[in-house]
Amino acid sequence: MDEEKIDYHIWTVDQIFRDFLGRRAGLIKALTTDFNKFYTKCDPEKPNMCLYGRPNGTWRVKERPLLFGGLHEPHSGINCIRDGMLEKDWLAHVAIHSDAWINSLAFYIAARAGCDDDARQQLFNMINSNPTLYEIVSGTVKMPAKEKTSNASRKDKSRSKKCSRVRVLGWPLPPIEEEEDVEDEAEQMAAAANHSSITCGACGRWFSDDTEYWIFCDVCGTWYHGNCVRMTPERYKQLERYRCPGCCRHKRERS
Repeated sequence: MDEEKIDYHIWTVDQIFRDFLGRRAGLIKALTTDFNKFYTKCDPEKPNMCLYGRPNGTWRVKERPLLFGGLHEPHSGINCIRDGMLEKDWLAHVAIHSDAWINSLAFYIAARAGCDDDARQQLFNMINSNPTLYEIVSGTVKMPAKEKTSNASRKDKSRSKKCSRVRVLGWPLPPIEEEEDVEDEAEQMAAAANHSSITCGACGRWFSDDTEYWIFCDVCGTWYHGNCVRMTPERYKQLERYRCPGCCRHKRERS
């Protein structure tokens, strides 16, 4: 998807926030679970590079374009200073500039969408309900008590947790290898930050209860409580592609 061709003028606050969460999730991966790969890509011998978080939750490192493309660009030259700083200081430096980028980008899109002061305040509150990238990489974010279990306990429960993740979110996640302690501190940080940022597209409530069944619209990328859209786990499993009520309505209107 070409981000430059998206019509941001018609975006709602929820769409802007989902874009923010997707980019933030990609940056969290780069700075935590994918850090070794990210570190390697930031070769000081290369031209000035930028770290981009993408709306689909992925990340990439590439040279900043010479021409202004429309959207705000991330901080340039993160690779040039990599070897001149302690690794933890460099990581914090990148995290701080990445925080500044995704926050400014969200409000840039809000300006293009013509958001008024109430909408901007709503967006501000939604963004501030999440820990910053710097807080995550520096370890200042306190993990929920239920996440703070021993390694042995996590391994004993790995099979049940794997089932629980699919049951709760209603969206197949990458398989968990039981012999590896994959839920290290960095991955816990990323998982907690991502899941705590999810809101139901129907009722607006935040993800908080592991007993609730959540599903994902494959068209608009919105999460819903199964009960809010009258979708059971059994029916969901039979679908190749789930389309939420809003997307179904838009499809009928176009036809």
